[in-house]
This record gives sequence, structure tokens and C-alpha cells, in this order.
Amino acid sequence: MSRKYFGTDGVRGRVGDHPITPQFVMHLGYAAGKVLASAEHAQGERPAVLIGKDTRISGYMLESALEAGLIAAGIDVYLAGPIPTPAVAYLTRALRLQAGVVISASHNPFEDNGIKFFSGNGTKLPDAIETAIEDELDKPMQTNASEGLGKAKRIDDAVGRYIEFCKSTFPADMNLRGLKIVVDCAHGATYHIAGHVFHELGADVVTIGAQPNGKNINDGYGATKPQNLQKAVVENNADIGLALDGDGDRLIMVDAQGKLYDGDQLLYVIAKHRQTQGTMKGGMVGTLMTNLAFEHAMQKLGIPFARAKVGDRYVMELLQQKSWQLGGENSGHIICLDKHSTGDGIVSALQVLEALRSSKQTLAQAAQDLVMYPQILINVRVTGKAAELLDRAEVKAASAEAETMLNSKGRVLLRPSGTEPLLRVMVEGEDGALVKQCAEKIAAVVKEVAA
Repeated sequence: MSRKYFGTDGVRGRVGDHPITPQFVMHLGYAAGKVLASAEHAQGERPAVLIGKDTRISGYMLESALEAGLIAAGIDVYLAGPIPTPAVAYLTRALRLQAGVVISASHNPFEDNGIKFFSGNGTKLPDAIETAIEDELDKPMQTNASEGLGKAKRIDDAVGRYIEFCKSTFPADMNLRGLKIVVDCAHGATYHIAGHVFHELGADVVTIGAQPNGKNINDGYGATKPQNLQKAVVENNADIGLALDGDGDRLIMVDAQGKLYDGDQLLYVIAKHRQTQGTMKGGMVGTLMTNLAFEHAMQKLGIPFARAKVGDRYVMELLQQKSWQLGGENSGHIICLDKHSTGDGIVSALQVLEALRSSKQTLAQAAQDLVMYPQILINVRVTGKAAELLDRAEVKAASAEAETMLNSKGRVLLRPSGTEPLLRVMVEGEDGALVKQCAEKIAAVVKEVAA
């Protein structure tokens, strides 16, 4: 379905450029409000919407614009201030509201921002409602009469509520005493939350990346830039480290030696623990980028495995379709549907820590049986539509030849970028030298065909 404004993760862009302007965001709030206030979606006399944001300086402007648009459409607004994306999902559900809105651009630099919606169930808005909002955006704003305007209210205990929710996903008969943890908050939305969660569960916590100034979100810290976390874990002689991204839905971890563990490795630790405990229900959903070694590891554990398109939205869709609970991406988006309705970095970290405490293992020990295969990714810049190259005989032949050379001990994936004129050539397998050779050969053919 073609969308004018909504992508896979809401509406996003550079602040000041359309559509991330106060004028458009106010209209977006109004359009969303009109759709939510319609008879088929509203519950009760007046629908209410929660607004949360990360720590970007532009959040003040966009929050005010959204608030004005929603109120003009007759929607009551609950303002939660800076809180993580998964906190908005939780509070929307807990407060029985019609929707939640997050003002964030996740792991992007501070110059970007975006608007993401959650349904009353704490999940992404159904496609039909997003389409209805886009249709409403094509109409002019007509502010409700004064008696039909919404009101605004600040939720003063939003942070405390969410901290208690996170702690509730960790076993009540277990604690983190004796564990020293470094927590990297990316100068983002978890800066005043994550450290408290682990401290209140008994851990000795060292917090870094927790001094947001509106302009430093994800700058040198967080899940996409973990070098400072690796250094801090070693310098503080910590047992483990964890890094969240700017809006708190992504997780990367570090062991006592400073070694990084990505989403695939963390999911393996969680899945293996659940399988051992007999609590693994259904299978595991990964993406097209999930390491082949992970798929083979799931087979050894007897856990069904399925791949979704890249993006946590598609992981969620496949989980719901199969009625499974656990899935995620190697980028660190981990979804545990028995714990939360969306991906949550803090909750995911607690699931890993539960596995480690229960098994009395370190992170290195728990993940040691998963030996990741070498993976080479080459981005080939093309002119025209990258997807059309996938049907070219020369490209198909090069891919088939590589598959034969890998001999079922590797795989080839060619996919067009969704945002740039690139064809991504990914090859992985047990033999690193062969993987590199195959990737470079396919990329050379693509370049030749695209020239």
C-alpha cells in the first residue's frame, strides 16, 4: 500500500523540512484526532491520547503542535514528557486510552525527529487507521467549536509507573544483587529511568550517556555507538553492560571483557533459557538479516524459526500471525510478547539477566555455543530502480553460482534499499574467505549490469 507520509515507523524526517514542521504536525494531530473521534473508533464520551517524547530539543515544538491539533479535533491530551517509546505503549494500554503518540527519531541524530502512533492495545496503529489519517490530512483543518475542544493534562507519575512495569517483568523471587552493570542511555529517553530499574532490583549500577541537553541524543553513546560502553565496562570492572538507543526500544550488551553481543546473540540466550525451562511457546521470528548460525542454532534447540522482512514492524506481524511470543532483529530490537506489546530495551535486558541469573552463567558462557558466521554486506549504488536488477539473468546467475559454492553452508541475499538507490549484496557462511569472494563477485556483476 502506497503511503504519502507514513513509513514503516511513523512519519519521520529532518526537523524544519516537510513533513517535520510545526504546521504539518499540528495538522497531523488534528487529522489523527478526527479519525480517533469518529464513532467507529471512539470509546466513551471523549477520546484521549497520550503524548511522550525523547530528549531532542525539537520535541518541545512538536509536542505543542501535536497537542494543539488534537485538542482542536476534540481530543483530550495526556502529556507524559520525556519517556521511552515502549513506555508510551504501556501507559496507553494501562490508562485505557484510544492512542499513544511518540515524538522521536529513535537512533537518528538530534536534527531528525518523527511521530509514531500506538493503538489503545499498545501496538502499532492498524493500516486502515493510518490510511484514514492520511485521507484526513488532505482536508483543511476546521477547529471544533469551543464547547467541543479537548483538554490537556500532565501525567506526573508516568516515569514511576513505567519503572514499576519494567520491574514486574523480572521474576519476583530473583534479584540482581552482587552484579555490577554499566547502563548506557544514549542521552535519550531512558536517562532518568533505566538506571533506577536495575538499581531497584539490587544491581550496582554505573550510568553513562544520561546527561541529555537536547542536542546530544545518540551522539557517541547508545546501541549504535557502543564504544564508550565497552570502555566503561572494562574500566569499572563491571560484570556486564547494556546500551539502549535514543527512544529505548533497542538493546546491545557487552560482557565483562568488553565484547559486544547483538540482537541475534541476546535472543539466543533468551530462547535457550526458555527452552531449558520449558517456557518457550511456539517458535522464533527473525528477519532476512538474521545470521544463518542463529537459524541453525534454533534447529539444534528444536525451536521453529521463520524470517520476516527487515523491520520490527514485520517481526511483530509474523509473531501475531503465528501466535508466537519471541522475535527480533540483529540490530537489537527484541520483542517478548508475553512481557510487553512492543519491543522494549529495558525489558529485553531483564530477560537476558533472568537467563544468566537462573543458569548462574556469565553472558560469554551463555552465548558461547552460538558461533556467528562471517557476513559480508556490500552496498552497490545503482541508477534507476534497484529492484529491477534482481530479475536480470546475469545477477541471477551470479547468485546461483555463489549458492552452489557455499554448498548449503551459507546463503545469499540481495535486496534493494528502501531509502537510497542501492542494491545490498549480503553473503554469509561458515568459510569467511569464500563468503568474501562470493560477495565481491556478485557485487561486481551488479555494478556491471547497472552501469
